[in-house]
Amino acid sequence: MASGRLRGVLAHISHYTAPTMTTKLPTFDELPKFKDFSGCAWEIWGKDDQLGTVNLLTDEVVKEASKEIKTGKAIGLNWPVNFPSKPVFGRKAPEHEIHFKEWAGAVHDDHLHINTQSGTQWDGMKHFGLLHHGLFYQGTPASFFKNGKITIESPTDVDPDLIKYGIHNWAQHGICGRGVFLDMVKFYTEKYGKLPYDPFTTHPVPLADILECAKAQGVTFRPADILILRVGFMQRYNGATQEERDGLAAKEETFAGIEQTEDMKRFLWDNHFAAIASDQPALESWPPPEGIPHMHSTILGMWGMPIGEFFDLEALSKHCAETGRYTFFFSSWPLNVLGGVASPPNAAAYF
Repeated sequence: MASGRLRGVLAHISHYTAPTMTTKLPTFDELPKFKDFSGCAWEIWGKDDQLGTVNLLTDEVVKEASKEIKTGKAIGLNWPVNFPSKPVFGRKAPEHEIHFKEWAGAVHDDHLHINTQSGTQWDGMKHFGLLHHGLFYQGTPASFFKNGKITIESPTDVDPDLIKYGIHNWAQHGICGRGVFLDMVKFYTEKYGKLPYDPFTTHPVPLADILECAKAQGVTFRPADILILRVGFMQRYNGATQEERDGLAAKEETFAGIEQTEDMKRFLWDNHFAAIASDQPALESWPPPEGIPHMHSTILGMWGMPIGEFFDLEALSKHCAETGRYTFFFSSWPLNVLGGVASPPNAAAYF
């Protein structure tokens, strides 16, 4: 539940419609704390909200973002679901079976069995919360959710508690708007002659570099933008040996990503991004420094903001560099799984 201070903030926020709605949102520093966490946005969109920052992607925002489509060029941002063949974080490897219908003569079916977070993905609200408090978005206790096999037989008789905060909310709304691409790999390579870190190792990308990259690309941010960062994992993975690739699943997870600082949180919230994604397996530098909470806890648990990981940004990087355009119309329609934790994004950029 929201604290008394948050209710005070909510009291002076009138009903609004984007794009002007975002100017009436509290700043990061106006948001209350929840115990040891700053920036609590629970109930900003009401106590029954299940969209989080996707609320920012209104019809007006999508209509305005559609003006980014000028040439019709479309670029998919999804890695094939087959990869990585040996996932990190102990996740199940993807399995794909093709079945020939012998009796029919010329018919195939296929079976796909994946962990929805083994490859390109959106982390949903049920994925990651405030770990040492055992709470998810809106202060919902972990004990609230049913685990194990979920069976829903009737589309007209669904228990709302069973599917609460599921990925279907974003799937039915869509995650569509103006995409803003920051190519940190290109920025660092041009500045230093090479990437000054290994994307397979723990390395925090500081906010100062993100802002400098945006300036170098001539990018400014608008409320409800979808922020996409190329940090280098996909390029590194494609250039690695198969032994190196397979070895990622067996070793302790260490990856480059955004830094876990109050300034980074302030930047993400005060710009009112609707979602954030990168080509890294964890978005944030992994693991966090000792004693520093995961950024996932704030982005998902406090704000309900979609976190995209393993996005394939290599073709996007090439096109943006060739055209000098780093903004575009972004479209994503996750799998419509009632109560789902996460999903492949089915994402694309349109120029």
